[in-house]
Amino acid sequence: MSSFLNKAGTVLDADEGVWPVRRRRILDWLVNETRGERFIDNILVEMCEKLLASGVPLARATLHFRTNHPQWIGARILWKEGLTEAKINTFAHGVENTPEFQNSPINAIHTGAQEVRKRLEDPVAAHDYPLYQELRDDGLAEYIAWPVEHTFGKRHVVTFSTDQPGGFTSEHVDFLRDLLPALTLISEIRLKNIMARTLLQTYVGPHASEHILSGATTRGSGATVGAAIMICDLRDFTAISDLWPRDDVIHLLNDYFDAMSDPIERYGGEILKFMGDGLLAIFPLAKDTACLDLLQAIREGQASMAELNEEHLRMGREPLRYGVGVHVGDVMYGNIGSRRRLDFTVIGPAVNVASRLESLTKEVKRPVLLSRAFVEMAGCADDMDSLGTFPLRGLGEPVDVFAFPER
Repeated sequence: MSSFLNKAGTVLDADEGVWPVRRRRILDWLVNETRGERFIDNILVEMCEKLLASGVPLARATLHFRTNHPQWIGARILWKEGLTEAKINTFAHGVENTPEFQNSPINAIHTGAQEVRKRLEDPVAAHDYPLYQELRDDGLAEYIAWPVEHTFGKRHVVTFSTDQPGGFTSEHVDFLRDLLPALTLISEIRLKNIMARTLLQTYVGPHASEHILSGATTRGSGATVGAAIMICDLRDFTAISDLWPRDDVIHLLNDYFDAMSDPIERYGGEILKFMGDGLLAIFPLAKDTACLDLLQAIREGQASMAELNEEHLRMGREPLRYGVGVHVGDVMYGNIGSRRRLDFTVIGPAVNVASRLESLTKEVKRPVLLSRAFVEMAGCADDMDSLGTFPLRGLGEPVDVFAFPER
């Protein structure tokens, strides 16, 4: 065995602390030939297929990673021999507190273990994880889990299993260990891409996030688009927030936004921002049914709010009231803000009209008000109540206003 000197002058064996233990073609592929693949699940599938072709008797592999997602704490990518595509399962927040997760090798890795390894052909022990029986039933002979250490202490997990009698050989294990540093690097890049996309979609919406990821990050950059505009606001929120406990207020807001937002997104609208107890959404006119989609979103939002209010009445609370203003026109869609802090939003006279109509709902005591321009474009004037012409603050010309029929 050859030796060399480290910086301190200590003699080390050539294979002590050296990576890789043995250079292989698959390692070169991971490092040099995966940069064109965006998705880590595709890389995992191809890596497993290459391992099989290289003589490693791999039957199952998983990659478990945590995400910064408002709904999911993380996901598992699963490959099994014979699959051409990985299966991806997401897990909701709170799963980490369940007995199933607590008593799992994945939790053991997350809480500090550097390796979890089990010969599944060995007799069942009282301390064995329940997962082992599931893997035995699938005909697997050995299971190994290792941490995938990303920057800032972010720890994910990769597992490998074989159905070869006797399990992995020491050479197979060395082969798999050699892949870990490269798998760590390429997975971190792609997981950070996923997290960046997820965070942008969470805070600015799916359409704006795509613009930003495509490079629309210069102040003032944007475009003029035609859109149906919807502004919604909750009534009496100041009084509610003064009187209710903080957690109850947050819960109320989340329920209210769920009721109004889910239909907007379902019918192709884009929620650009939440403003305290209000929201701003647009339905781009590039889609022929944009105005009708907005109307249907409002109707379904009203139905959801009615259900929410029934629950409030059962709890002895006052029903929630809200106002919606709707207009249509050209808006400037893009980056607006200071040199260091930008907001991807819409501005323009059409937005101002929608805002003034929302405010007018308080005076006329109708929850949804629409401009003549909108109802004519939607072709629904005959289905709405005409309330007459109203001067709107800051606008030169009065506006013909319509309302949803009262039930």
